[in-house]
Amino acid sequence: MTTAATELDRPYAVAPSDVERYAADGYVKLRGVLDAGVVARYEPEITEQVIRLNTQHLPQSERDTYSRAFLQVTNLWQQSEKVREFVFSRRLAGIAAQLLGVPSVRLYHDQALYKEAGGGFTPWHVDQHYWPLSTDRTITVWVPLQDTPAELGPLTFAAGSHRSGYGRELEISDESEARLDEFVTSSGFLVDDAPFAVGDVSFHSGWTIHRAPANGSETPRRVMTVIYMDAAIEIAQPINRYQEADLASWLGSRPVGGVADGPLNPVLF
Repeated sequence: MTTAATELDRPYAVAPSDVERYAADGYVKLRGVLDAGVVARYEPEITEQVIRLNTQHLPQSERDTYSRAFLQVTNLWQQSEKVREFVFSRRLAGIAAQLLGVPSVRLYHDQALYKEAGGGFTPWHVDQHYWPLSTDRTITVWVPLQDTPAELGPLTFAAGSHRSGYGRELEISDESEARLDEFVTSSGFLVDDAPFAVGDVSFHSGWTIHRAPANGSETPRRVMTVIYMDAAIEIAQPINRYQEADLASWLGSRPVGGVADGPLNPVLF
């Protein structure tokens, strides 16, 4: 009998054109990767864990830009066996490996990103600013848990920006929004803010410049993400306080130069 769990582990062959698009643009959107029924099977449990574990209770008016952008809860796989099934999906991890062009990927960590009704925009930023990793063989899958039209704040990419090297020293902030917005506009990058249907997912590189608009609807935008890394990737010397924190939190304080194979970093494919 086919179950949601077996659907999550069913192989998915990425088209060569999508591999090429990912390499060129630093991201790719794949339609219908997950059956809508599979998403519906896991969304209530993910949402329940986000509500239970969320520590942000200030009203929107009293938060800074980052805190208004979303509720963020990490490593839900440790809190729920059902969420673990989702995060450990071999289907999603296999796609990540194919796009990266590596034989195997590990988990860096997962995070739920819930943009509340009326929640603010997510500033332009790059993810790998936060990660003490030796190469750019990193990739994040962004899985919306409902249809995500423009008014809910779909993830938005600056195509090809992962090759620019610009803004990598910037933490996500009002400054990153202003400086990267000017850079993206002046550089003429195509900005892709197309909506997602439930079952669609995107994968993006750690250096791809991306953002998300505000949620102008009365419905929370519910998203689950998983960050993967090449299974052979090594730990780099942290260069900022965020990387120092990540080394301790997600990488088990493994030594610099060693493989990132801490207890929270299992091989997923």
